[in-house]
Amino acid sequence: MNALGEIIGELCKVILPIPEEYYRGNSDSSIAICTLSSINLLKKFATSEILDNISIVGRLLSENKGIDSIIEYVNKNQKITTLILCGKEVWGHKAGHSLSQLHKNGVDKNNRIINSTSPDPYLTVSKSQIQYFQNNITLVNLINEIDFKKISDKIRIS
Repeated sequence: MNALGEIIGELCKVILPIPEEYYRGNSDSSIAICTLSSINLLKKFATSEILDNISIVGRLLSENKGIDSIIEYVNKNQKITTLILCGKEVWGHKAGHSLSQLHKNGVDKNNRIINSTSPDPYLTVSKSQIQYFQNNITLVNLINEIDFKKISDKIRIS
């Protein structure tokens, strides 16, 4: 990340603090949900009975550290086989798009997500962790879907 980007990132943390929120459900479940920037959707999942049917639900706000966290999580929690990507895309960062491109294309020799249009799609996780994600996780792409019922129906099908 360039110096200006780091400064802007630090300013955003002070001016617009965004808590990193996630909710754990059933640790035996094979399903994880990422609601991107949709906090209301996250809260709906967290307070519904559907939480009993999923391992974890959380948000994804950045195309680098956030994706690193998801990759590390699924590698450590290998019961997870499905990741449902839903909610509104993060304006500017396009974290959902980057996660989808990572799943399809991986990273280049500089650990940049191939075909990502995000401003800073560089990861720090290992190539083997990325390969595990690509080979063992089914990514259900529902980016920009915020209808709780439609997403819940996908969970029941998975």
